[in-house]
Amino acid sequence: MATIRKEIELDASRDDVWDALRDFHAVHERLVPGFVVDSRPDGDTARIVTFFNGAVAREVLVGIDETARRLAYHIPDGLPGCTHHGASAEVLPDGTGCRFVWVTDVLPDELADTIEPMMEIGADAIKATLEDGSDD
Repeated sequence: MATIRKEIELDASRDDVWDALRDFHAVHERLVPGFVVDSRPDGDTARIVTFFNGAVAREVLVGIDETARRLAYHIPDGLPGCTHHGASAEVLPDGTGCRFVWVTDVLPDELADTIEPMMEIGADAIKATLEDGSDD
């Protein structure tokens, strides 16, 4: 299984970053605007997201751990050729700011070549959004 890990150092409070991350249905407004251009609830624990490149995925919330400030989700289907997609994001203390850790596991391994560049763009969107105060 391929694992893709992005660690983003943020000049933002851990509380503010966690508040944006845990707002599962507002990912397109509070966490990664421009990367995710639309997010529609599909029940209480799923969302249909549309990415900047037109790709659409149904993401299902696995869980939210308030103490660890960690959120996990998976895409049960919808990625062509994908047999497994699981992801998590966690907000860790780091000096006066925080560190955002985003991990995705995929099968088959070759999908990492498609998903990693997408996550890089997403990481840039997280940094731009949460450091410039757009989430306020």
